[in-house]
Amino acid sequence: MRVACLGLGRMGWHIAGHLADNSDAHDLAVFDVVDGLTGRWVEEHNGTEAASVESAVTDAQFIITSLPSDQELAEVAKHVLPAIAEEAIWIDHSTTSARIACELGSGISAVGGHFLDGPVSGGVDGARRGELSVMVGGDESAFARVTPLVEIYASRVRHMGPVGAGQLTKMTNQICVVGLCQALAEGLDFASRAGLEVENVVDAMLQGSSTSWQMENRADKMLAGEYDFGFSTALMRKDIGLVLEEASSMGVSLPVTALVGQFLADVDAMGGTTWDWCSLMERQRRFAPANLPPNNADGR
Repeated sequence: MRVACLGLGRMGWHIAGHLADNSDAHDLAVFDVVDGLTGRWVEEHNGTEAASVESAVTDAQFIITSLPSDQELAEVAKHVLPAIAEEAIWIDHSTTSARIACELGSGISAVGGHFLDGPVSGGVDGARRGELSVMVGGDESAFARVTPLVEIYASRVRHMGPVGAGQLTKMTNQICVVGLCQALAEGLDFASRAGLEVENVVDAMLQGSSTSWQMENRADKMLAGEYDFGFSTALMRKDIGLVLEEASSMGVSLPVTALVGQFLADVDAMGGTTWDWCSLMERQRRFAPANLPPNNADGR
């Protein structure tokens, strides 16, 4: 069985790595579409360096992509369409518009293949640990065939509906998570200015109704002002843009999501384009009134 993995960025690097570590049942060919990291990846892992997209996908039963945006995905599709084998399955882990997922679903079906949109949640940490959550749209029989392969690098793989449903589910995920992170930034800043021992506050809340993945995995970084890791502000702004575009076409109002998108634009303007997007905390700190000293918790 031949597997092609296209895109070796922060997510794709680890996805391909897990496939390489479990390569007894398949031959793995890799090609980096954007940054030209193929050679470096092959030096560190067990896989074959492909010379192009076409050479990677030729005779592959499974194609896996992880790309930055609609633009890169559309460009890759130009090379996959003429080379994909009949009955081959292409699962795309990029976060893109539902529109392009549906277009590729139709295009790949027309040449005898199967396209699944399978965006992921769990971030770089989840990819590194092989514990991603994958939300898949597309043909159920193709989903059943690809699931054992995806489970090599994911702890949860769910079928969400027809092509496009995966991306719509990921958009729902982003709508929910951006509000949580902004609320966490506000809460941490409030506790700090109130003179509380913030780490102790977090420990108390982790066992209560306000707990979240963001609190458990990002509160310490936010308090320390450490943002040089993870899912960048630029990528989250891209995701929010996709969400708001889709919501507009549906006539759905998302005021909190739109507001957090503006806050992330502020972070971007502060020089935080490549920071993890939990750097909303930095905006919270810098945009607070400068003339307000911290209060004493017992001085009210």
